[in-house]
Amino acid sequence: MRTPRFLPRPRKGTASLAGQLLYLQALVVLAVVLTSSAVAYVDAEHAVRRNAEQRTTAIVASLTTSPLVVDAVAGPAPTAVLQPYVERIRTATGTSFITVLAPDRTRYTHPDPVQIGRPFLGTIAPALAGHTFTETYTGTLGPSVRATGPVFDHTGHVVALVSAGITLAAIGGALSAAVPGIVDTGLVTLAVGAVGSWALSRRLRRQTRGLTPATLAQMVEYHEAVLHAVREGLLLIDRAGRVQLVNDEARRLLELESDPTGRSVSQLGLPPELTETLCRQQSAVDEIHVTGTRVLVVNQAPARPSGRSAGTVVTLRDHTDLQALTGELDSVRAFAESLRAQAHEAANRLHTTISLVELGRSAEAVDFATAELASVQRLTDRVVDAVGEPVLAALLLGKAATAHERGVRLEIDPTTAVASTGIPGGDLVTVVGNLLDNAIDAALSGDPPREVQLALWTEHDRLEIRVEDTGPGLTEEQVPHVFERGWTTKDVVGAPRGLGRGLGLALVGQVVHRHSGTVAVRPGPGAEFRVSLPLRLSTGALR
Repeated sequence: MRTPRFLPRPRKGTASLAGQLLYLQALVVLAVVLTSSAVAYVDAEHAVRRNAEQRTTAIVASLTTSPLVVDAVAGPAPTAVLQPYVERIRTATGTSFITVLAPDRTRYTHPDPVQIGRPFLGTIAPALAGHTFTETYTGTLGPSVRATGPVFDHTGHVVALVSAGITLAAIGGALSAAVPGIVDTGLVTLAVGAVGSWALSRRLRRQTRGLTPATLAQMVEYHEAVLHAVREGLLLIDRAGRVQLVNDEARRLLELESDPTGRSVSQLGLPPELTETLCRQQSAVDEIHVTGTRVLVVNQAPARPSGRSAGTVVTLRDHTDLQALTGELDSVRAFAESLRAQAHEAANRLHTTISLVELGRSAEAVDFATAELASVQRLTDRVVDAVGEPVLAALLLGKAATAHERGVRLEIDPTTAVASTGIPGGDLVTVVGNLLDNAIDAALSGDPPREVQLALWTEHDRLEIRVEDTGPGLTEEQVPHVFERGWTTKDVVGAPRGLGRGLGLALVGQVVHRHSGTVAVRPGPGAEFRVSLPLRLSTGALR
């Protein structure tokens, strides 16, 4: 496999991670095999010595209790009776020597007849005390592992001793016979370890694409740098719906206090619509989702490394500020449209006035012109005088013109009186503008007279907003869903294009939540929306 192009190529002569792992594994396997062989050899040596001790102890035990030995050592010629008997047993058992001796160390028997009658070389004190014991001692035949025990007469006195032993040379021969098996086992283990290491190295080479440890470390550094530097939220979700990777921007946009890695998407406390989209794990392009404080653009695509499904990659973009600017732009555009409509209407009125003058009906011309001017001026004066927020005043004038143009009367409550609130103008435009847009659309669906009533006032350091329309209203079942993204009643023919159906009230709910306000909806014919927002000033601005 080729190295990815965005990574530096490994230096010539630098082994890949798979190659270095193979080398290290070979060293480890070799060390393990050598250590195991050494341990096996030592264990075999101990086993051979234990076997020699057990065999000699068993021979001594059988001879010290033999009646023939007891009678022979008490007779006049112990050697003549015991030598042939003991030699047969020694030959049959494969021991190096069996010696029967008197308590004063005088030998009665020995494989070398020359040694008969000479003193026994070795420890006999424990045996004289009545105990059988083993030791390693150098005698006439060289170093040997031997067992020595007492022979008791009928009265319980020690009348002789029996010692049987196997020389270390004989033990070494038995140990040498076990060495080929140890070596063969070590070679087989080494071969199996080498094949396993080679197979593991090949698999690792495919998975790491032959990259070196330095290159892999650099990839991790790039990975971390990209995750922290990218200005889009990034989520990797596996096929089970668990978050496997999340960057800082995604945690900020989703308001996740702790690292959600390893947790299910359904446990993150996200809005139901966004949770459903992420759990569905299907392609999504520029979907708009509203959280408690943000408007997010969500893109989702399946992740298929090497052609296999591995979940989905999700990107998040913060659309909050842009959405607010879009709302303000829509309001300005609506205001501009209303001004154009009023300009057109003013031209018609001017032509009518001029025609009345030309017809010599000057009095009617003056009455017509002043009546229209007074009506428009009254509304402008009332809004400008009652609303101290310039952005909000401009919005109301524009919405009034738009409603008039669409055949809806926008009635501003005479008690409306709001000075500076300290609430950002964009948020005021979002709340009031969307509420009025929805109310105008709803009024168009109702029977004449089609009206929308708006009241704004400050009370107890809070801005109160009430919008009521003469439309068909909402049912009790619809009220809990009005602020959900994508929820809407039927489209209204002739409604202007704004933020998009099913998003306006969701944005209202988001602004209210962000400002720790409240919103209430009254169902029934002629819906009423009541919003309460805390002022951002030290005192209210009631006038």
